[in-house]
Amino acid sequence: MNTATLHKDTKALGETLLEISILLMVSGASTERVRTTVDRISSRFELTTYILVSQRTIIISIYNDVNECVFNSFKRTLAHTTNFSTVSEISRISWLIVEEKWSVQRIHNELVKLSAIPHYPRLMVLGLTGLAGASFCRLANGGMTDMAFVFLGTFAGLLVRQETSRMRFNPYVCVYFSALCASLVAGCLIRLDPQINHEAAFVTSVLFLIPGIPLINAFSDMIDGNIQNGLIRGLHGFIVSFFIALGLLTSMAIYRF
Repeated sequence: MNTATLHKDTKALGETLLEISILLMVSGASTERVRTTVDRISSRFELTTYILVSQRTIIISIYNDVNECVFNSFKRTLAHTTNFSTVSEISRISWLIVEEKWSVQRIHNELVKLSAIPHYPRLMVLGLTGLAGASFCRLANGGMTDMAFVFLGTFAGLLVRQETSRMRFNPYVCVYFSALCASLVAGCLIRLDPQINHEAAFVTSVLFLIPGIPLINAFSDMIDGNIQNGLIRGLHGFIVSFFIALGLLTSMAIYRF
């Protein structure tokens, strides 16, 4: 293989590793998982990869067997979401790359296929999230009426969050409006039927907004020594929690609870 071809393949590998890192990071993977996956894939090509992972940027440098830097680049991450299907699929692909000696082109083709996989239908996501909220209400000893209002509140709250995100509102403002909408729907039950305690419905209506993944990843990153990312993710989880509480507080002020 001539030098030009080798350089082209190395550049393609570096860009592919950057794309994989971005997909993992924005899909909810921990920092250590991103590093481990990138190291696993680069070892297939007998190259050494150094990666710097932050919440907004990923930098990758690739060195050959004589310690020469053959690739160095960075890329900004997109908006962070949660997609464990992407995380698990990339992990599966990374093992196949090592075991079956995949080429860079095949890796790229698999990433294209992975990116083309459609998301779940919007109505299904809204409905199942509403059912999950209603289930949490039942665990909190809520009755059938409480569960129905939590379902409606969760459905409406998630719809508001999706629409405000689509209109490019600040992510924390999206959380606030979503929590406000969900708690207003669930809270009206207390006004309609003040003789019965419906606090379970009011409290559980916003559970779908709890930033569980960022908080878990924050703890995981801190344990693994990725202090900076752990602090950023932990602070992000704290701010989200604050805006959820602010939405509940606004509903309580409106209803004068």
